[in-house]
Amino acid sequence: MKYIEEINFIKKLYRNDEHVMLHAPIFMGNEKKYLDDCIDTTFVSSVGQYVDRFEKDISSYTGATRAVVCVNGTMALFMALKLCEVKPDDEIITQPLTFIATANAIAYCNAQPVFCDVDEETMGLSSRAVRKWLEENAELRADGCFDKKNGRRISAVVPMHTFGNPVKIDDFVKLCEEWKLALVEDAAESIGSFYKGRHTGTFGKVGCMSFNGNKTITCGGGGMVLFMDSELGEKAKHLTTQAKIPHRWEFRHDAIGYNLRMPNVNAALGCAQLECIDKILANKRETAMAYREYFSNSKEIKYFDEPKDCKSNFWFNSILLPNKKAQQEFLEETNDNGVQTRPIWELMNRLPMYKNCQCDDLKNAIMFADRVVNIPSGYRK
Repeated sequence: MKYIEEINFIKKLYRNDEHVMLHAPIFMGNEKKYLDDCIDTTFVSSVGQYVDRFEKDISSYTGATRAVVCVNGTMALFMALKLCEVKPDDEIITQPLTFIATANAIAYCNAQPVFCDVDEETMGLSSRAVRKWLEENAELRADGCFDKKNGRRISAVVPMHTFGNPVKIDDFVKLCEEWKLALVEDAAESIGSFYKGRHTGTFGKVGCMSFNGNKTITCGGGGMVLFMDSELGEKAKHLTTQAKIPHRWEFRHDAIGYNLRMPNVNAALGCAQLECIDKILANKRETAMAYREYFSNSKEIKYFDEPKDCKSNFWFNSILLPNKKAQQEFLEETNDNGVQTRPIWELMNRLPMYKNCQCDDLKNAIMFADRVVNIPSGYRK
């Protein structure tokens, strides 16, 4: 086998000769205690002390003014776009190199994704590419930014912090101010990641997180919407809980709301997981440094390191193979021999439902799609 040394190194790193998973959840704290408390008190649904606590704990950890729980990261992003007043037929600029939830949340608003290229340094949306596309295709009017070709309003930009590596988000803050665009951060993969000392998800108008089973910390399923504007956060809480007017017994609603609430049992898991996040992140950083050192000696494989000015959570460690053929060989050999690896997502513009969306040349995105492999990145016991 061509990659037997890499396979043996990963198995040794994880002290597992049989099967090394890509990213299994780790439960080392008060998860069972808090879940038992939910059952004992009967507060297992969307009302309970852990829902309130998890929101406050995430706000404190990230530095956000307000955090609002959501049923999952996809719906958190959908809610963020609705709060930014994205309308049907609006255009939303994002990256093609992302999990499909990013594009789907835009489609749920009946809006149109526009795919711009990613940065080589971050694998996330390139502000240079977005600026170039806007300069060539958009115009500013008194009432906003519009596509010159079709007249559609361009209402938001959605960069995604790929695999926990922060994009150059301050560039997007400036760009969005210039072009009258809402900045929505897809921080689904980046809890514990910081750009210039500030947590991801707190730079834009709204930020979104995911706590799926394979994330750095998990609620089993769940998401969070982050705000620096407390009033917008309160609006989000209202709309995600069916826009119900608080009352002891009456059921009255003052807007079209959404049932996007996180159950108390999921929030209980989240509270326990967040208590352990520093230990989890330290463990994952040790793994990343071991990969960095090992692949520094490789002539063929390049380790994708954390970008400049960033502190990554190293959610997924990534390597770059020389070409598509080598990528496929590595994937086949590792998965056939007890090491779970996976390629990067299929580019959004290559999927049938998004194939007619506007794109730039996507040079870097195509390069990454043909070369990136994610290698085991979970907690090492």
